[in-house]
Amino acid sequence: MSDDREKLCPTPHLPSTVQLAHGGGGRRMRQLIEGVFLPAFANPTLLARHDSAVVDVVPDVAPRGRVALTTDAYVVKPLFFPGGDIGRLAVFGTVNDLAMAGAQPLYLTAAFILEEGLALAVLRRIVGSMRDAAAEAGVAIVTGDTKVVDRGKGDGVFITTTGVGLVPPGVDVGPHRVQPGDAVLVSGDLGRHGIAVLSVREGLMFESPIESDCAPLASSVAALLAAGVMLHCLRDLTRGGLASALNEIAMDANVGVLLEEPAIPVREPVRGACELLGLDPLYVACEGRMTLVVPEASAERALATLGAGAARIGQAVEAHPGVVVLRTRFGSGRTLDLLAGEQLPRIC
Repeated sequence: MSDDREKLCPTPHLPSTVQLAHGGGGRRMRQLIEGVFLPAFANPTLLARHDSAVVDVVPDVAPRGRVALTTDAYVVKPLFFPGGDIGRLAVFGTVNDLAMAGAQPLYLTAAFILEEGLALAVLRRIVGSMRDAAAEAGVAIVTGDTKVVDRGKGDGVFITTTGVGLVPPGVDVGPHRVQPGDAVLVSGDLGRHGIAVLSVREGLMFESPIESDCAPLASSVAALLAAGVMLHCLRDLTRGGLASALNEIAMDANVGVLLEEPAIPVREPVRGACELLGLDPLYVACEGRMTLVVPEASAERALATLGAGAARIGQAVEAHPGVVVLRTRFGSGRTLDLLAGEQLPRIC
């Protein structure tokens, strides 16, 4: 592989910024691909350099099962923020979507929309972050695409990733399995990603630094399945946060959800930042957290498997189907509805 990498790095021929010609299909585009993308993502499938990646959907390390597919687009401003960047988001976000179906992530594709004038050093940093994130998540980036838009027509770079995973036999995760009496859990504290992005974008300084929770979730899901936890439904808490994810589950499953506010883990720096900014942390995006709906009998085992930070926060109920209700610290009830608009725009 080292020989391949040496052949694929004609860096002296690359300018310092992205040019329109880098998306034109000619010599400049080839130089960009060979100088930036192939060295970072090099693997036998990618280096075949064909219009489509031909992969084994049943590798030796995985049991046979159903194929899971997902795709997502990533836009964030700024491109880099405490605890992550757009490259890590693009990998972990798609890996996490596969994991929410109980799938073992295997392969990713990546499409880049680059703005003319983007510094090549910035692009290399993003691509290197994607390489490291893919290695951490145990997936290979096997094919992709690059387009360049005019200066001023994009925020530097937009990334779209598509993921392929394998759902093991017997695994069936989805809202259709949720039943009244199921326990509702979260895998960790809420709101850090959205506040970390907002703090950098708006130049806000908080007394305690807040870093994004950006992280892959597939290994946690695999550990839950290995521990024999019966998973009824999983959702990662991206746009709209916990409240939106649980509203979607409640409506799709036609059950009510009752949450206990004191049980919901929010770190004090995040809580304080939300109070200062007039935000509700239950609607703030995370990029490394999930909510789990499991049978009551599996709740304690799930919490033990997830470890410190995970919490039981409520249950599915027969009452108020399709509605999420928060029992506050004062004992009153508050309906958590879907947002009518974006609370924090462009964070994932």
